[in-house]
Amino acid sequence: MKTLEVRLPHSLGAEAVHQKLDAALVKARAQYEQQVGPIDASWESDDRLKVGLAVMGMRFDGQIDVLPDELVVKLDLPMMASMFAGKIREGIEQQLAALIKA
Repeated sequence: MKTLEVRLPHSLGAEAVHQKLDAALVKARAQYEQQVGPIDASWESDDRLKVGLAVMGMRFDGQIDVLPDELVVKLDLPMMASMFAGKIREGIEQQLAALIKA
């Protein structure tokens, strides 16, 4: 298992980040749950969102830490998915950047 870490700076307050992440989860569930199955997500604390889902039989678990000036995503990649770490990182960066700017 390889852990992928993505850091993205932001200038939003914690509450705004929470709202944006919660809205993105609602959208992701509506768009993707039929293909990938349940998308698990829960706020473990005020500044940590735990997430998990299965894609093509592989389980992905991770967390998003909301820091005062950046988001830190840590995602455990199954061995088979680690060869796509660059593409996964790029996708996370693009989606989070779009979310923060929206």
